[in-house]
Amino acid sequence: MGNTLSILHRATGVALACGSIALAFWLVSLAGGEDSYRTAYRAFASPLGLLLLAGWSFAFFYHLFNGMRHLFWDAGWGFERRQRQASGWFAVIGALIATVALWAILWHGGRL
Repeated sequence: MGNTLSILHRATGVALACGSIALAFWLVSLAGGEDSYRTAYRAFASPLGLLLLAGWSFAFFYHLFNGMRHLFWDAGWGFERRQRQASGWFAVIGALIATVALWAILWHGGRL
């Protein structure tokens, strides 16, 4: 499980870097005026755009939770096998729950 989580941490870091390009595109569309923003909105509101946004949400939360796990390790805590496994599951399940919660709030709030 440890190798898988390490690879996932790196992959989510790459996904976040790619997501920063999408964030820049959105910010530039805001500065570009109504037509530019409408184009960006349509791209992000498309099924593929929503899938990418959900993926970036998961990447953000997993990278955050797994980063906290690494901070505990840097402090010398959580190296026992059971603790490593529990914190790994916390990072994965926590990221899934946080992603679903975020999208439930966004969807229910009528923002999408």
